[in-house]
Amino acid sequence: MHSADTLGGHGNSNRAADMPAWLRCFEAIAASANDTLYVAELAGEVVGTFQTTLIMSMSSEARPNMVVEAVQTRADLRGRGIGEAMMRYAIERAREAGARQVQLTSNNARTDAHRFYERLGFIKSHAGFKMKLP
Repeated sequence: MHSADTLGGHGNSNRAADMPAWLRCFEAIAASANDTLYVAELAGEVVGTFQTTLIMSMSSEARPNMVVEAVQTRADLRGRGIGEAMMRYAIERAREAGARQVQLTSNNARTDAHRFYERLGFIKSHAGFKMKLP
């Protein structure tokens, strides 16, 4: 079974044939000093996930930027503060790492997510560009 993302963006799959690629990805992230995967739990159940990456940049005052990706809250539990708690946790990890800023991208179609991030203090400051590779 392939999970469809009707708003676009994540393109995740739960097909058994894709599991080796997901495992390789997980192992690479786990081995990285700058990448961290987080899982939010509530009453022993997984209710959300996100990933952070610290990136050093010559244009960042010699301080890292934290990129937050793959922010997902279980659909039936949205609106209960789980996403906000995850993002506030990510922001605190960024402060602890001495990051200059926290940044993320969100698909243009995800207007609810945009309102969520703006409510947390994020601003739309740059245009993003992507190139899909085969």
